[in-house]
Amino acid sequence: MPEAPSHSSSPADHDHELILVTAADHQLDHANHMTINLQESNRKALGFIEDVTMNADRVQTRVLDEILTRCAGVEYLQRHGLNGPTDRDTFKKLIPVIDYEDILPDIQRIANGDTSKILCSHPISEFLTSSGTSGGERKLMPTIEEELERKALLYSLLMPVMDQFVPDLDKGKGMYFLFIKSEARTPGGLVARPVLTSYYKSSYFKDRPYDPYTDYTSPNETILCPDSYQSMYSQMLCGLCQNTQVLRCGAVFASGFIRAIKFLEKHWQVLCHDIRTGTLNPEITDTAVRESVMKRILRRPDPGLADFIQSQCQEGSWKGIIARLWPNTKYIDVIVTGTMAQYVPTLDYYSNGLPLVCTMYASSECYFGLNLNPLSKPSEVSYTLLPNMAYFELMPVHTSSTPSNAAAISLDKDHKETDELVDLVDVKLGEAYELVITTYSGLYRYRVGDLLRVASFKNKAPQFNFICRKNVALSIDSDKTDEVELHNAVKKATEHLLQFDASLVEYTSYADTSTIPGHYVLFWEMNTNSNSSGSGSGSGSASASAQIPASALEVCCLTIEESLNSVYRQGRASDRSIGPLEIRVVENGTFDKVMDYAIVQLGASINQYKTPRCVRFAPIIELFNSRVVSSYFSPKCPKWIPGHRQWSTDEA
Repeated sequence: MPEAPSHSSSPADHDHELILVTAADHQLDHANHMTINLQESNRKALGFIEDVTMNADRVQTRVLDEILTRCAGVEYLQRHGLNGPTDRDTFKKLIPVIDYEDILPDIQRIANGDTSKILCSHPISEFLTSSGTSGGERKLMPTIEEELERKALLYSLLMPVMDQFVPDLDKGKGMYFLFIKSEARTPGGLVARPVLTSYYKSSYFKDRPYDPYTDYTSPNETILCPDSYQSMYSQMLCGLCQNTQVLRCGAVFASGFIRAIKFLEKHWQVLCHDIRTGTLNPEITDTAVRESVMKRILRRPDPGLADFIQSQCQEGSWKGIIARLWPNTKYIDVIVTGTMAQYVPTLDYYSNGLPLVCTMYASSECYFGLNLNPLSKPSEVSYTLLPNMAYFELMPVHTSSTPSNAAAISLDKDHKETDELVDLVDVKLGEAYELVITTYSGLYRYRVGDLLRVASFKNKAPQFNFICRKNVALSIDSDKTDEVELHNAVKKATEHLLQFDASLVEYTSYADTSTIPGHYVLFWEMNTNSNSSGSGSGSGSASASAQIPASALEVCCLTIEESLNSVYRQGRASDRSIGPLEIRVVENGTFDKVMDYAIVQLGASINQYKTPRCVRFAPIIELFNSRVVSSYFSPKCPKWIPGHRQWSTDEA
C-alpha cells in the first residue's frame, strides 16, 4: 500500500516515551518540507521499529495497561467482572475469547444510537465495515478518532523500510489505483464505511503536506470520486501522462491492479485521444475531477506520448505491458498473500516479472504490522506484528498436509480454550496460530479469523506468514464466501429444478480468475427423477440440462448470487470487481471419477473421502472442465444497497 502522511502524537508518560517512541519522534517532519532530510527521517523510523521489536513484551504490557486503564468503566468489561485497571493474568482469567456474534448486541446498540460507554471510554466515531460478514451483512467494527493517527504512524514506516531495498524512490512518483466505496449511516447516525474509504476521506490523506514518498500520479479528486468508472479512467489517464516519472505502481489488492490493466486494454484508444488532443473524455462529468486533471495533468496536447502508448497497446501481446508503458517502474505494490496469491501469474505476465511487494498487514479491526523484507517472494512474505498497535494473543491451531499440498486447518468455531492462548513473544517457530486482538477501540480478546504461521523473529517480535482467512471457500476480490453460505445458496437455487422433475446429485466450486474480473464457477451434476438410478451412463446430466430451459438455470445462477452476502453482491452490482456467477453442468459420474482420482493419484482414504465444496487443485479443475456438457451465467446483477438491509425499508 502507498505511504501515508505523518502526524504526531504525545506520549502518555516518560516510560511510555522510552518504549513506544512517539510518532512525533519517528514520523517525517513536515514543518519545512523543502529541507527534509530523508536519510535522517528514515533512520528515526527504522529506530522506532528496532525499539518496539526489541522490547516487544514490555510494549505489549504497556499497551494492555493503557487500554484497561482508559476503559476501566466501560459496560462490557464490568459485565465480565473487571471493574478497573488490572494485571494481564486477571484480564485473561475474566475476559472471554470472543467472535463477532458475541458482541453483536452491543454493536447494534451503538448503531442504533446508544452513546453510553458500552465498549470503549472514547466516543465511537464511526463503524468500519469489514469484508467479513455476519448474517449476510458486513461486520461493523467500532473505531475511535485517534485510530487514524495510529494508522498514519504505521503507514509512515513503510517507505523507510522500502528505501533499504530500493533506494531513490523519492526521485519519482507512485502510480496507485485507489478508490472509495459506498458508505451508509446507521439508524443512530454513525457513518459505516470500509476502512480505506474512511482513511482516504480523512485529513490525514486529503490534507497531507508535500512529501516525496506520497507524491502520486492521481490527484486526490480522482481518488475521491464516487463514480468507479470516472475514478478509474481519470487515474489511468494521469498515470499515462506521467509515465516516465512512475517508479512504483500498485493498488490495494492484486485483483484491483489487474482490473486497472484490463481497463486500459479496453479503453486505451479513448485515453490516447485525450492525450493526443489535450482534451478530457466528455464521459468524465465530475467537476472536481475535470478541473484537477485539466489544470494539473492534461495541460497540453502530447501526440508523441499518444503515439508511444498506441504503439505498445497495438502489439499482439500484452506481455510486459506495465514495464513497457511505465519503463522506470521498480516494483508493483499489491497484496498477493492469502487468496490474492491466485493472481501472481497474471501479474508476472503483465509486468515481465517485476518484484511484487506486500508492504503491510491490516484489517478493518486493526492495523497489525509490516513486511520488513519487502522484496521476498510472494510465497515467502512474512509480516512483523508491531507490538504498539494493539494487544496481541495467539491461539494455537493444528495444520496438516493434504494430498493436494494445501494447508488444512483444524480449528472448531466454538474452540475457546483461553488457557491455550499465548502472548506475542511466546509463540514457537513453525507453529500456526489464530490471531486474537484487544484494541484501543473496544474489541477485547477478539478472534480476527486470520490464520498465521511463525516464520522468524525480528528481535523479540515474531514474523508471520499469512496462511489464510478461516472458513473462506471462495474469494475473487474482497469477498469471502464460506462453505455453509454457499451450500445454503445452492440449496435455495435447486428449488427451481423441481418443476422440471430434476435434482442436483452433487456440486463443487472454484474461483475462476482466468477472466477479468474473476467469477465464481459451480460444477453441477444433475439427474432427472426418471434417471435417478443411473450415475455411470454419462447421459443423466446431459439429459437433465436438455430438458431444463437455459433461462431456468440462469435463474439458478442469479438465485445463488442473491443469496450470498452483501460484500459479494456489492462486488457484482456496484464495484463490478466480480463477474457473473457461472454454473457448468457436468456429465453423470464426474464426481465418482474425481473421487477415483483423489484415491488413486493423491492417496486419499476411501473411508474418509468426502466431496470438497471448493477445489483449487489444477488437475481436478481440469478433470471437471473436461466433462462439462453445458454452462450458464447469471443474467443480471443481484440486488444490493449500501448499509445493512434492516436499515432500509426499500429493497428495490
